[in-house]
Amino acid sequence: MRKEWETVKAYYDENAVKEWERLENNPFEFLFTTYMMERWIKPGDRLLDIGGGPGRYSIYFAQKGCDVTLVDLSEGNIALAKEKAKERNVTFSSFAKNCLELDELNLGQFDHVFLMGPLYHLKEEAEQRRAVSVALSHLKPGGKLYVSFILLFAGVLYNLQNAGCIMEDFGNPETKVAFDQILTGENYTGPAFTSTCFFHQNNILPFMEQFPLKKLSLFGQEGILGPNRLDIVTRSREELDSWIQVGKMLLEVPELLSYSEHAMYVGEKL
Repeated sequence: MRKEWETVKAYYDENAVKEWERLENNPFEFLFTTYMMERWIKPGDRLLDIGGGPGRYSIYFAQKGCDVTLVDLSEGNIALAKEKAKERNVTFSSFAKNCLELDELNLGQFDHVFLMGPLYHLKEEAEQRRAVSVALSHLKPGGKLYVSFILLFAGVLYNLQNAGCIMEDFGNPETKVAFDQILTGENYTGPAFTSTCFFHQNNILPFMEQFPLKKLSLFGQEGILGPNRLDIVTRSREELDSWIQVGKMLLEVPELLSYSEHAMYVGEKL
């Protein structure tokens, strides 16, 4: 295993609980993403969750009656996913495996394939293309592929939400380049929470157009609530519900994509 993959694996092995809790601390990402996915995913569908971490989405759709298989690089994530699934009285198949080596598992084809993690960490474009191609090989014709990206602007949002971080990130030549690349239109590969690739939002569609897919959607997973999410959740239930409705309405507006830390492309296999 390559050193940078070992770095990513070790990070998630050590931080599986933190990754599970991340979507509790960032509820709009999960709420809006499942809202969009349920346009296409129905009970009884067969679903492959590649790089699904500790299984938040796998568990959710298993509870909805889907036949789910979870694959993740980290044994720590898989172990926690099994524990959380047992607590919720759901079952699904799970494997600790690199996303580029899925063919070794002979999993067959699925109605839906999630690729919601690998492109956060694969830094070489050839490997990014390979990850999408492997995911597509496990998708039935007419099936739906869901691909997530960390957006380059996520670093700015993080620094806006966390006092004091901007001096460290903007003052470090290794990470300052990410700010410069917002202007140059390049993707960032380098240090962040672990070894990472952050996509410039303008590069997502050209990247995905390389594959035999019909675009169904591109949306910001936190929506317009991303920058102010820490404050919004403290407001009254009535106001929160109103903001959620506004957020859902605006999810697919291209000009608002940078309000989110993550973006999801949804495509139908041709």
